[in-house]
Amino acid sequence: MLDSSKLETDPEVARRVPQGAVGDRRDPAGASSSSGVPDPELAERPRRRRFTAEYKLGVLRGAEACTRKGEIGAMLRREGLYTSHLTAWRKQRDAGALEGLAPRKRGPRGPRPEQVENEQLRRRAERAEAELDTARRVIEVQGNVSALLEDLLAPKSATETDAPRPQR
Repeated sequence: MLDSSKLETDPEVARRVPQGAVGDRRDPAGASSSSGVPDPELAERPRRRRFTAEYKLGVLRGAEACTRKGEIGAMLRREGLYTSHLTAWRKQRDAGALEGLAPRKRGPRGPRPEQVENEQLRRRAERAEAELDTARRVIEVQGNVSALLEDLLAPKSATETDAPRPQR
């Protein structure tokens, strides 16, 4: 069991002991019960712990070096870890050494490469269709201009003469 006086005076012990642990007198809500003022030792919003690949490998080496009963548990308590950490880190290490142990970003993943390529191809197709539509309109206008020029420059028929008509 933790000595509550040591928890209150030693910041190293207070940092390693999880909030709400046995003997921990701090208010889990983060405010002192008497004054309503937030505890300055606690972060306003809890943050997920992130472990470096080197730290994970060091802990795994330390766990593998343990030979006597209870040493692994003592090491985990000292570091503030769980056995599930060891299990997950061993799987990551076996999957690919340091790359598997590197912390990964949480949340939704970005688009897959084929999705990115499909989007690029779709945009190219839309652009090509727009250019084709423009080319069709230009060809249509050129056809109309050609027809007008033919009408204007066509030889006149025999019934029409260049001489002015007499007036009556």
